[in-house]
Amino acid sequence: MIIYDGIKTDFLKSVEEDTIAVEIEENIYKKMNRRTAINEFRAWENSLEYMYKVLNDMEIPSDAGVAIEYNIPQTSKRVDFLISGYDSQNQGNVIIIELKQWDHLEAVESRDALVRTYTGNAMRNVVHPSYQAWSYATMIQDYNQSVQLHNICLHPCSYLHNYRRHEPDVIDALQYKEYLDDAPAFTRGQVKDLRGFIKKDIVRGDDRQLIYDIDQGKIRPSKSLQDSIAKMLKGNREFVMLDDQKVVYEEILYISRQSQHDGKKRVMIVKGGPGTGKTVVAVNLLAQLTCESQYCQYVSKNSAPRNVYQKKLKGSVKKASVDNLFKGSGVYVDARENTVDTLLVDEAHRLNQKSGMFHTKGENQIKEIIRAAKCSVFFIDENQRVTLSDIGSVEEIRKWAREEGAQIYEQKLVSQFRCNGSDGYLAWLDDVLEIQETANYDLEGIDYDIKILDSPEEMRQIIIEKNRISNRARILAGYCWEWVKANRNKTEEHDIKIGDFEISWNLENTTTFAIDEGSVSEAGCIHTSQGLEFDYVGVIIGEDMRYENGRIITDYTKRARSDQSLKGIKKLYKEDPEKAKQLSDEIIKNTYRTLMTRGMRGCYIYCVDQKLADYLRERIK
Repeated sequence: MIIYDGIKTDFLKSVEEDTIAVEIEENIYKKMNRRTAINEFRAWENSLEYMYKVLNDMEIPSDAGVAIEYNIPQTSKRVDFLISGYDSQNQGNVIIIELKQWDHLEAVESRDALVRTYTGNAMRNVVHPSYQAWSYATMIQDYNQSVQLHNICLHPCSYLHNYRRHEPDVIDALQYKEYLDDAPAFTRGQVKDLRGFIKKDIVRGDDRQLIYDIDQGKIRPSKSLQDSIAKMLKGNREFVMLDDQKVVYEEILYISRQSQHDGKKRVMIVKGGPGTGKTVVAVNLLAQLTCESQYCQYVSKNSAPRNVYQKKLKGSVKKASVDNLFKGSGVYVDARENTVDTLLVDEAHRLNQKSGMFHTKGENQIKEIIRAAKCSVFFIDENQRVTLSDIGSVEEIRKWAREEGAQIYEQKLVSQFRCNGSDGYLAWLDDVLEIQETANYDLEGIDYDIKILDSPEEMRQIIIEKNRISNRARILAGYCWEWVKANRNKTEEHDIKIGDFEISWNLENTTTFAIDEGSVSEAGCIHTSQGLEFDYVGVIIGEDMRYENGRIITDYTKRARSDQSLKGIKKLYKEDPEKAKQLSDEIIKNTYRTLMTRGMRGCYIYCVDQKLADYLRERIK
């Protein structure tokens, strides 16, 4: 959807008459039924005055197409400015310009393509404008059928019209070079350079035909994207499916293809505990359905598994179209019905009711996902609900599927590939943590390396040694220690302190703790490890769980203030103490159950509470 479009002379006239921002505002209300904030209105006025200067050149064709605020289908992303036309060889070209009003930038080390600037009334980490422009062009190229069929060439760039460039400049730092090569950044005083960039590919106008073609283009993955993801998955042993994983995979393929054929909405619920291969099935489906020309996306509320699996698929490549296949669960708030062919929702137990930073957008994420897709698949383990805002449950999914008129299917993954194939270990955990009674009182006959250690240092040394094998061992901890904001990028600043033992939480300047080489020297929490697996884990059980009078006791007051998992529990406790205790008890136990099932081969545990350690040792015997 395009908010404003015309030819160059229309745009220049609207700017000269001071009506361009008003026209955009009116169109947004007509097309999106949304009012415009005053700061957004002022931003258009400011930035479009600069674009007026750029386009006020006789050599840029008067009938070149101009579009403002192009909403990339099925995303909340909007391209600021587009110019269309033909070059001297009659090749159709569209210039994509990302406009920024920033006047200050800082480089962000150890994070790909991020810079730091003042935006939204605070200093924030945001993507480099050249990366942003490149990613938008890539998204359009990969999914817009008109671009693919008509061989329309896209040329991204960014224009920071308030930013004064110096030599050397942060914006040109070596870490951003590959994005600048594909999408150059123009700054204050570089009007002539930006004009030159445009005139190189826009020699003859198109009367906005190319922009119309893009706006009307159907959503279909390109052949190059299909080839890329197939190549990434081929030969990757981590994504090989076994036994019932293959059975579930084929069932989902069948119903997804049916939905594409007859247009009927279908919902598949796949239940499976830790290590049953939910993500393996999801990633294989993502690749196969994309290769069948379906518009398909992998969805998770938690960013950790998205970031890790993106990186694993891409290997050492930083820039790859595969990024656009992975989405957060809150992006479907404004999605139109059935615009996605298949959505694969991993960790569905982590879905929230509302979306957005402040949980104020939309009605219900489950409803919005089902509505957006012809076929939606939910991979779920109800025993991994670990925050008060988690609403994902089998019954909740069924409810919204019925409301949306979808046919409901259910499958179950049962083979355990984590914990050395041991269902017994998981049953023992449920029993020992008093989540549910099982017949597994002890671990006799179960081939799994579990130890209760006397000190956290002993646990650390074991994990460091195990990690030398293949970088697949990590230390994890309950969220009972503050994650100090000033220390979040410093591995030498230690947040967790137990006697002489000290360790920092995982660093904020990386999103892939699970596979980063240096992460063994930090401790991860539930938010950086859920949905992922290791060979071995060391788990620190904090003061929020202890053993007292023959029972497992949980205590939400021992959680760190910076933990958002139990946000609102104090208010709930005042209103309904019993409900608050029941919910916090469930979340804390589920958290430790999840942490203690991240290791496929072994789990080494240190308990702050000595009585809990003694109890666990006794139960192992």
